[in-house]
Amino acid sequence: MLLLLLPGCASLYFPPPPQVPLLTQKGEWSAGVHTNASQNTAVQGAYAISDHLGVMGSASFLHTNKKKEAVDHDFAELGLGYFTRLPDKRVLEIYGGYGGGRTKRVERNPTEGITRTLEAGLNKYFVQVNYTSKEKKSYYLLGRDWPLTYGTAMRASYVTLTDFRLNGQPAFNEDNILFEPITYARVKLIGPLDGQFISGYNFGLKHRKFLKAANSVFQIGIVVNLGGQSGEK
Repeated sequence: MLLLLLPGCASLYFPPPPQVPLLTQKGEWSAGVHTNASQNTAVQGAYAISDHLGVMGSASFLHTNKKKEAVDHDFAELGLGYFTRLPDKRVLEIYGGYGGGRTKRVERNPTEGITRTLEAGLNKYFVQVNYTSKEKKSYYLLGRDWPLTYGTAMRASYVTLTDFRLNGQPAFNEDNILFEPITYARVKLIGPLDGQFISGYNFGLKHRKFLKAANSVFQIGIVVNLGGQSGEK
Protein backbone atom coordinates (compact mmCIF):
# COMPACT_ATOMS: atom_id res chain seq x y z
CA MET A 1 0.00 0.00 0.00
CA LEU A 2 2.90 2.37 0.70
CA LEU A 3 3.96 2.04 -2.93
CA LEU A 4 0.70 3.66 -3.98
CA LEU A 5 1.59 6.79 -2.01
CA LEU A 6 5.05 7.34 -3.45
CA PRO A 7 5.47 9.86 -6.28
CA GLY A 8 6.68 8.51 -9.60
CA CYS A 9 5.55 4.96 -8.80
CA ALA A 10 2.98 4.72 -11.60
CA SER A 11 3.18 1.40 -13.44
CA LEU A 12 1.83 0.44 -16.85
CA TYR A 13 0.77 -2.96 -15.47
CA PHE A 14 -2.42 -3.39 -13.46
CA PRO A 15 -2.57 -6.96 -12.12
CA PRO A 16 -5.89 -8.77 -12.56
CA PRO A 17 -6.95 -10.73 -9.46
CA PRO A 18 -5.51 -14.29 -9.48
CA GLN A 19 -8.39 -16.58 -10.38
CA VAL A 20 -9.29 -19.23 -7.77
CA PRO A 21 -12.00 -21.45 -9.32
CA LEU A 22 -11.59 -24.34 -6.80
CA LEU A 23 -12.69 -27.03 -9.28
CA THR A 24 -13.42 -30.52 -7.92
CA GLN A 25 -14.74 -32.75 -10.73
CA LYS A 26 -15.41 -33.03 -14.46
CA GLY A 27 -18.15 -30.71 -15.74
CA GLU A 28 -17.89 -28.16 -12.93
CA TRP A 29 -17.69 -24.53 -13.92
CA SER A 30 -16.89 -21.36 -12.02
CA ALA A 31 -17.59 -17.72 -12.88
CA GLY A 32 -16.93 -14.44 -11.11
CA VAL A 33 -16.58 -10.69 -11.35
CA HIS A 34 -14.24 -8.55 -9.23
CA THR A 35 -13.37 -4.88 -8.91
CA ASN A 36 -11.53 -2.48 -6.58
CA ALA A 37 -11.31 1.20 -5.62
CA SER A 38 -9.12 1.90 -8.67
CA GLN A 39 -11.93 0.59 -10.94
CA ASN A 40 -9.75 -2.29 -12.15
CA THR A 41 -12.52 -4.79 -13.02
CA ALA A 42 -12.14 -8.44 -14.03
CA VAL A 43 -14.60 -11.00 -15.41
CA GLN A 44 -13.48 -14.60 -14.93
CA GLY A 45 -14.54 -18.13 -15.86
CA ALA A 46 -13.22 -21.69 -15.48
CA TYR A 47 -14.33 -25.18 -16.52
CA ALA A 48 -13.25 -28.71 -15.54
CA ILE A 49 -12.77 -30.63 -18.79
CA SER A 50 -11.85 -33.82 -16.87
CA ASP A 51 -11.65 -34.94 -13.25
CA HIS A 52 -8.22 -33.31 -12.86
CA LEU A 53 -7.77 -30.93 -15.81
CA GLY A 54 -9.24 -27.43 -15.91
CA VAL A 55 -9.14 -24.36 -18.12
CA MET A 56 -9.63 -20.79 -16.98
CA GLY A 57 -9.85 -17.40 -18.65
CA SER A 58 -10.32 -13.80 -17.61
CA ALA A 59 -10.69 -10.33 -19.09
CA SER A 60 -9.83 -7.22 -17.09
CA PHE A 61 -10.23 -3.57 -17.92
CA LEU A 62 -9.56 -0.17 -16.40
CA HIS A 63 -10.73 3.08 -18.00
CA THR A 64 -10.46 6.29 -15.97
CA ASN A 65 -10.27 9.97 -16.85
CA LYS A 66 -9.12 11.93 -13.81
CA LYS A 67 -7.79 15.44 -13.38
CA LYS A 68 -4.12 14.43 -13.40
CA GLU A 69 -4.23 11.38 -15.65
CA ALA A 70 -6.30 9.19 -17.95
CA VAL A 71 -5.76 5.42 -18.10
CA ASP A 72 -6.96 2.87 -20.66
CA HIS A 73 -5.99 -0.71 -19.82
CA ASP A 74 -7.41 -3.90 -21.37
CA PHE A 75 -5.97 -7.32 -20.61
CA ALA A 76 -6.96 -10.99 -21.05
CA GLU A 77 -5.56 -14.28 -19.73
CA LEU A 78 -5.97 -17.98 -20.54
CA GLY A 79 -4.69 -20.82 -18.37
CA LEU A 80 -4.60 -24.62 -18.23
CA GLY A 81 -3.93 -26.67 -15.13
CA TYR A 82 -4.34 -29.54 -12.71
CA PHE A 83 -6.73 -29.68 -9.75
CA THR A 84 -7.43 -32.26 -7.06
CA ARG A 85 -9.35 -32.59 -3.85
CA LEU A 86 -7.17 -33.53 -0.88
CA PRO A 87 -8.19 -36.22 1.66
CA ASP A 88 -9.21 -33.54 4.17
CA LYS A 89 -11.60 -32.01 1.53
CA ARG A 90 -9.39 -29.04 0.71
CA VAL A 91 -8.69 -28.18 -2.94
CA LEU A 92 -5.28 -27.81 -4.61
CA GLU A 93 -4.89 -26.24 -8.08
CA ILE A 94 -1.81 -25.62 -10.27
CA TYR A 95 -2.17 -23.51 -13.44
CA GLY A 96 0.06 -22.09 -16.11
CA GLY A 97 -0.95 -19.65 -18.81
CA TYR A 98 -0.50 -16.65 -21.05
CA GLY A 99 -1.95 -13.14 -21.07
CA GLY A 100 -1.86 -10.13 -23.37
CA GLY A 101 -3.34 -6.68 -23.85
CA ARG A 102 -2.79 -2.96 -24.32
CA THR A 103 -2.19 -0.13 -21.88
CA LYS A 104 -2.08 3.66 -22.19
CA ARG A 105 -1.53 6.46 -19.69
CA VAL A 106 -1.92 10.20 -20.40
CA GLU A 107 -0.47 12.47 -17.70
CA ARG A 108 -1.38 16.16 -17.43
CA ASN A 109 -1.48 19.20 -15.15
CA PRO A 110 -3.68 22.34 -15.14
CA THR A 111 -0.98 24.71 -16.42
CA GLU A 112 0.79 22.67 -19.11
CA GLY A 113 -1.98 20.33 -20.22
CA ILE A 114 -0.66 16.93 -21.36
CA THR A 115 2.86 16.41 -19.99
CA ARG A 116 3.51 12.79 -20.97
CA THR A 117 1.88 9.95 -22.92
CA LEU A 118 2.87 6.31 -22.43
CA GLU A 119 1.42 3.41 -24.41
CA ALA A 120 2.45 -0.18 -25.00
CA GLY A 121 1.37 -3.75 -25.55
CA LEU A 122 1.64 -6.27 -22.70
CA ASN A 123 2.66 -9.93 -22.82
CA LYS A 124 2.58 -12.20 -19.77
CA TYR A 125 3.43 -15.81 -18.88
CA PHE A 126 2.39 -17.05 -15.44
CA VAL A 127 2.33 -20.03 -13.10
CA GLN A 128 -0.04 -20.15 -10.15
CA VAL A 129 -0.84 -22.40 -7.17
CA ASN A 130 -4.18 -22.17 -5.31
CA TYR A 131 -5.13 -23.98 -2.14
CA THR A 132 -7.79 -23.70 0.53
CA SER A 133 -7.15 -23.52 4.26
CA LYS A 134 -8.33 -25.92 6.94
CA GLU A 135 -9.58 -22.93 8.92
CA LYS A 136 -13.32 -22.29 8.64
CA LYS A 137 -15.57 -19.94 10.55
CA SER A 138 -19.26 -19.08 10.68
CA TYR A 139 -20.80 -15.82 11.83
CA TYR A 140 -24.40 -15.44 12.96
CA LEU A 141 -25.98 -12.24 11.63
CA LEU A 142 -29.44 -11.14 10.51
CA GLY A 143 -31.00 -14.37 11.72
CA ARG A 144 -28.73 -16.79 9.85
CA ASP A 145 -25.21 -18.26 9.74
CA TRP A 146 -22.65 -16.93 7.24
CA PRO A 147 -20.02 -19.65 6.57
CA LEU A 148 -16.57 -18.21 5.86
CA THR A 149 -13.63 -20.08 4.30
CA TYR A 150 -10.06 -19.00 3.54
CA GLY A 151 -7.34 -19.78 1.06
CA THR A 152 -4.14 -18.67 -0.63
CA ALA A 153 -2.97 -18.18 -4.21
CA MET A 154 0.66 -17.69 -5.21
CA ARG A 155 1.37 -16.41 -8.71
CA ALA A 156 4.65 -15.71 -10.48
CA SER A 157 4.53 -13.82 -13.79
CA TYR A 158 6.98 -12.78 -16.47
CA VAL A 159 5.63 -9.56 -18.03
CA THR A 160 7.03 -7.64 -21.00
CA LEU A 161 6.18 -4.38 -22.73
CA THR A 162 5.96 -4.49 -26.53
CA ASP A 163 5.93 -1.56 -28.97
CA PHE A 164 6.45 0.81 -26.03
CA ARG A 165 6.08 4.48 -27.01
CA LEU A 166 6.88 7.49 -24.86
CA ASN A 167 5.29 10.68 -26.17
CA GLY A 168 4.80 8.94 -29.50
CA GLN A 169 8.47 7.95 -29.85
CA PRO A 170 9.81 4.36 -29.64
CA ALA A 171 11.23 3.54 -26.20
CA PHE A 172 12.99 0.60 -24.51
CA ASN A 173 10.67 -2.38 -23.99
CA GLU A 174 10.97 -3.22 -20.29
CA ASP A 175 10.35 -6.60 -18.70
CA ASN A 176 9.90 -7.77 -15.12
CA ILE A 177 9.30 -10.85 -12.99
CA LEU A 178 6.38 -10.23 -10.64
CA PHE A 179 5.41 -12.30 -7.61
CA GLU A 180 1.80 -11.88 -6.43
CA PRO A 181 0.93 -13.84 -3.24
CA ILE A 182 -2.65 -13.26 -2.14
CA THR A 183 -5.10 -14.51 0.44
CA TYR A 184 -8.81 -14.73 -0.12
CA ALA A 185 -11.93 -15.19 2.01
CA ARG A 186 -15.25 -16.51 0.73
CA VAL A 187 -18.57 -16.00 2.48
CA LYS A 188 -21.56 -18.07 1.37
CA LEU A 189 -24.40 -15.73 0.35
CA ILE A 190 -27.16 -17.87 -1.14
CA GLY A 191 -27.06 -21.23 -2.91
CA PRO A 192 -23.87 -21.49 -5.01
CA LEU A 193 -23.27 -17.72 -4.84
CA ASP A 194 -20.32 -16.55 -2.70
CA GLY A 195 -18.85 -13.17 -1.92
CA GLN A 196 -15.06 -13.10 -2.25
CA PHE A 197 -12.47 -10.72 -0.78
CA ILE A 198 -8.88 -10.74 -2.11
CA SER A 199 -5.89 -8.98 -0.57
CA GLY A 200 -2.17 -9.39 -1.09
CA TYR A 201 1.08 -7.97 -2.36
CA ASN A 202 2.87 -7.41 -5.65
CA PHE A 203 6.66 -7.71 -5.75
CA GLY A 204 8.87 -6.88 -8.72
CA LEU A 205 12.16 -8.80 -8.87
CA LYS A 206 13.73 -6.31 -11.29
CA HIS A 207 14.16 -2.57 -10.88
CA ARG A 208 12.13 -0.97 -13.65
CA LYS A 209 10.86 2.55 -14.32
CA PHE A 210 7.56 1.85 -16.11
CA LEU A 211 6.88 -1.86 -15.50
CA LYS A 212 6.94 -2.33 -11.75
CA ALA A 213 4.88 -3.70 -8.86
CA ALA A 214 3.10 -0.48 -7.97
CA ASN A 215 -0.63 -1.23 -8.20
CA SER A 216 -2.96 -2.84 -5.69
CA VAL A 217 -4.12 -6.47 -5.87
CA PHE A 218 -7.02 -5.87 -3.46
CA GLN A 219 -10.33 -6.95 -4.99
CA ILE A 220 -13.92 -7.60 -3.93
CA GLY A 221 -16.33 -9.67 -5.99
CA ILE A 222 -18.92 -12.39 -6.51
CA VAL A 223 -18.14 -16.04 -7.39
CA VAL A 224 -20.44 -18.93 -8.36
CA ASN A 225 -19.53 -22.62 -8.72
CA LEU A 226 -21.91 -25.15 -10.28
CA GLY A 227 -21.58 -28.89 -10.85
CA GLY A 228 -18.90 -29.58 -8.26
CA GLN A 229 -18.62 -31.97 -5.36
CA SER A 230 -20.67 -31.15 -2.29
CA GLY A 231 -19.09 -30.06 0.97
CA GLU A 232 -17.06 -27.07 2.10
CA LYS A 233 -13.79 -26.36 0.28
